[in-house]
Amino acid sequence: MKANFDSIINDTKPVIIDFHAVWCSPCKVQSPILKEVAAELGDRVRVIKIDVDQNQEVASRYHVQSVPTLMIFKAGETKYRQSGVHSKQQLMNILTNIF
Repeated sequence: MKANFDSIINDTKPVIIDFHAVWCSPCKVQSPILKEVAAELGDRVRVIKIDVDQNQEVASRYHVQSVPTLMIFKAGETKYRQSGVHSKQQLMNILTNIF
């Protein structure tokens, strides 16, 4: 997973990583919001979901201690990181500053 993850976050377009867990209620709220953002922005952004229970190495590497945690990478750099549920408008504002 590590090599694949590294190639994904090194993309020149923004990549939203949603660190989540299947048992997490707030994560279930965040998921459809991310789908809306992805649908609206199309190929300008990529959204990846990482289950912290299934991918503990990646979660540990980025010190993810609560879910949901959203990270946005562009060209391998962390451009944004925050835990908690984000509204569609919050995400669109954040991404506008990153594009």
